[in-house]
Amino acid sequence: MKIFVTGHRGYIGVHLVDQLKAAGHTVVGCDVDLFEGCAWEKVTDPDVDLKKDTREITEQDLDGCDAVCHLAAISNDPMGDMDPEITYSINRDASVRLAEVAKRAGVGRFLFSGSCSVYGKGDNDDALKEGDKLNPLTAYAKSKIETEEQTAHLADDGFCVSYLRNSTAYGHSPMLRIDLVVNNLLASALSYGEIRIKSDGSPWRPLIHCADIARAFVAFCDADAGAINGQAINIGGNDENYRVKDVGDGVERLIPEAKVVYTGEHGEDSRDYRVNFDKLAELVPGFRLGYNLRSGMEELHKAMVDHGFNAEMFESDQFVRLKTLRNRFDRIGVSA
Repeated sequence: MKIFVTGHRGYIGVHLVDQLKAAGHTVVGCDVDLFEGCAWEKVTDPDVDLKKDTREITEQDLDGCDAVCHLAAISNDPMGDMDPEITYSINRDASVRLAEVAKRAGVGRFLFSGSCSVYGKGDNDDALKEGDKLNPLTAYAKSKIETEEQTAHLADDGFCVSYLRNSTAYGHSPMLRIDLVVNNLLASALSYGEIRIKSDGSPWRPLIHCADIARAFVAFCDADAGAINGQAINIGGNDENYRVKDVGDGVERLIPEAKVVYTGEHGEDSRDYRVNFDKLAELVPGFRLGYNLRSGMEELHKAMVDHGFNAEMFESDQFVRLKTLRNRFDRIGVSA
């Protein structure tokens, strides 16, 4: 298959390009390269590399493509809240437009990188399923669910549209980020000898290795279109729901000299939810996670140690997307 991947230079996208090519697919990558220079290891290049804003993708760019894997976005809550207007422009409006362009171009399936953050704060103790009440609390989360709502009508027998509601990502990537809870706690422990938990540690999060999100997209490219068409599907594993304090305990196991510190700067965390992944197992039965939290943390810890990760790296722009974005916002049409 010929697969068009947006955001292929991102934290997850570099894994997806590598996995798609390993599976024998031809990959067209499209990325504005907003985070140029942030790589800490060599990345696998796509067969065709477009340096282009997703808001400007044309039918010609998609010529001959069988599927679009749409990852490109302003990629988390702090960045999304920095300028909600640009978040909606890129995450929602450009995504809806791209789905429409893909359908006109004759692409067979459109796979959208959504988020379990659309659940916000769960109303009860049950793990949340796709049909449960949504409670998006941020511009990022709202942009994801509004994209689902505004593209649903495009799905038909000739155009498969699927929404991958990803768990909170973590883990090793050639485009490392430390502005993610697991990665941040490991980086803090290595840099300062403190596992700095910014809440009281009680909120639940569904967690997934970034390479497993990429693995899910590969599986969806090959999945039965009739099964996944028009479906929002949680991406993760039922055993991979954790409290933030559980992550802190895992870091302490790897770095026993580091001590857990509850800074309390975020107060009561408004995002608190566990997620159910039965629908994924039912509709895409061939998909399996390659990591659990323990193995993923061990891999990342080893990589950080091998790279000599330290406080200077922790405080640099390279691994914190919000810092980089503030410095480069003018490249996507906004003054910082």
